[in-house]
Amino acid sequence: MILFVRDLTVIDFSYLHRQRGMLGESYIVDVELHGALDDTAMVFDFGKVKKVIKQAIDRLVDHKLAVAADCPAFSQQVCDDLSIVRYQSERGLIQLACPAQAFAVIPGAEINEATVTAFLQQQIKPLLPANVEQLVLTLRPEAISGFYYHYSHGLKKHDGNCQRIAHGHRSTIQIYENNMLAPKLNKLWAERWQDIYLGTQSDLVVPQQLQHLTPAVTDYSFRYQASQGWFELCMPQAHCEIVPCDTTVECLADFIADTLKAQNIKQTYKVVAYEGVGKGAVAVRP
Repeated sequence: MILFVRDLTVIDFSYLHRQRGMLGESYIVDVELHGALDDTAMVFDFGKVKKVIKQAIDRLVDHKLAVAADCPAFSQQVCDDLSIVRYQSERGLIQLACPAQAFAVIPGAEINEATVTAFLQQQIKPLLPANVEQLVLTLRPEAISGFYYHYSHGLKKHDGNCQRIAHGHRSTIQIYENNMLAPKLNKLWAERWQDIYLGTQSDLVVPQQLQHLTPAVTDYSFRYQASQGWFELCMPQAHCEIVPCDTTVECLADFIADTLKAQNIKQTYKVVAYEGVGKGAVAVRP
């Protein structure tokens, strides 16, 4: 017997890639449980599927930075209860000092749908009852017909896992000019923020203010204290855009709308910005 749950959850996270650097990603998760019926004539109670499997996915990968354990570009050490991660991408050296829970170190030489799926299946299967013989997870990106971008960020004011300084999303963008969808503007912003780290101006510091990292001259340095601990990040400047606001989806929608309005005050704009799959914010400038 096979029990299935479509669209169980969405994983929003970032990962490190040799060529593209830090990438925000969003995967929709489908689940299949293969096994015999238990004493209640079920493979596994649907309510428990969400409770056990979704909670495990959230704990293992969601809102973390995933790194491939066997990638030669990756190194890690522990200092003062923080994990110090360095990753030499083709876009430059990426460095982080964060609590260990901000990282997902996954077996393999690279992060992709296959390695993340295998990791999750291996970690979650022991949590299931004995009658469940096989767990099959399918990770898939949202089918997007328009324009989208991959971005990473951190929200120091958030009281949950969004405070982690390097997590992200794969997000669609819909911009309307004078009440009409504007493909050129959508393409422009999707290209502008493709594979970007969006940093908040107030989180920028000079190198001397970092406690654990040594940035290059061409890096931006970020640091902040949040409820989960101390966070530091050094990123190549060409990999970042600095915005004068927090990087919540509400503030990003406002930022795009304000930028467009300032460039052409005679036009009206509506910006529909997404944070991953199926959620976002709308900003209107009449």
